[in-house]
Amino acid sequence: MKVTKEKLKHLIENKLTQAGLPFDQAGIVADVLVFADARGVHSHGAIRVEYYCERICRGGINAHPQYAIEKIGPSAAVFHGDNGPGQVAAKKAMDEAIRIAKETGIAVVGVKKISHSGALSYFVQQAAEVEMIGISVCQADPMAVPYGGTEPYYGTNPIAFAAPGKDGKMITFDMATTVKPWGKILDARSKLESIPETWAVDQHGNSTADPFKVTGLNPIAGAKGFGLAMMVDVLSGVLLGLPFGSRVTPLYGDLTQGRDLGQLHIVINPAFFTDLETFEQNISQTMGDLNNMKPAPGFDQVLYPGQGSQARELESEQHGIEIVDEIYNYLISDIIHHDRYHNYDPFAT
Repeated sequence: MKVTKEKLKHLIENKLTQAGLPFDQAGIVADVLVFADARGVHSHGAIRVEYYCERICRGGINAHPQYAIEKIGPSAAVFHGDNGPGQVAAKKAMDEAIRIAKETGIAVVGVKKISHSGALSYFVQQAAEVEMIGISVCQADPMAVPYGGTEPYYGTNPIAFAAPGKDGKMITFDMATTVKPWGKILDARSKLESIPETWAVDQHGNSTADPFKVTGLNPIAGAKGFGLAMMVDVLSGVLLGLPFGSRVTPLYGDLTQGRDLGQLHIVINPAFFTDLETFEQNISQTMGDLNNMKPAPGFDQVLYPGQGSQARELESEQHGIEIVDEIYNYLISDIIHHDRYHNYDPFAT
């Protein structure tokens, strides 16, 4: 069914506050989740709410974290998340990175000990909205089979990038280093749909179209995606002194414990490197060049990165956001969670 962005945000806020999250933090988490659903990235939207609620109730997401910013250099800082909601910590850390980059031209801010933070494009767009370049990487629990291997080691380890053009437009790039993130498997399960065989493998290492038989995700482009996953893990895990690789805390493990995840934001202020007006004009020119290219057979137009998501977001503002009935019914119910994720093995379902 379809709901407005405003109603969906209200429903998510309500459920998170019922679980014990203060309203101001629930509002930020809800904003990031609705942002994802509105752009068609349902793997990082309302489908996550029940999991968050159960982890909050069990103590694995700290509902009252003591956030702290540690300045470690003129252009560097560490944001200590105290295993609070990942979306809140990541947003506040990006705010700090933007503040530093305004002063020094570049900022690197590590986000230390947080929970799952959702769609990274939300945070890099924070930078682009104030005429800066945003880059963010985040580690995830082991679900991806390494190139040439048979068992998961790295997570989906996403990478996001955004750069501003003219008139508030921007290029936005957000990808998992696997063919698809785990949330896409969850989305397919919730809809009882099959998946392309290129996405994942079963317990024998064979490609599978059945989302319920998935035991590992494939890296994009084989060894190249495997290398990118390694890079993300080093920058957001090893660099911050956090668990790394197969040692990263599982998404659905012991929900009474914090996950100690890491994330890294990089913000670049174009005004320190070139004329800002020219920079934004050239980004807009890039967008126009791509849109004006001759499309390949089967395509109506060449889109610049993020253009499709932005179009879906505009459409959702006019026609509402499509939400699976099961998720909507949960959101409007009095049930906080169904005790389904504690020590749950998603691969075993």
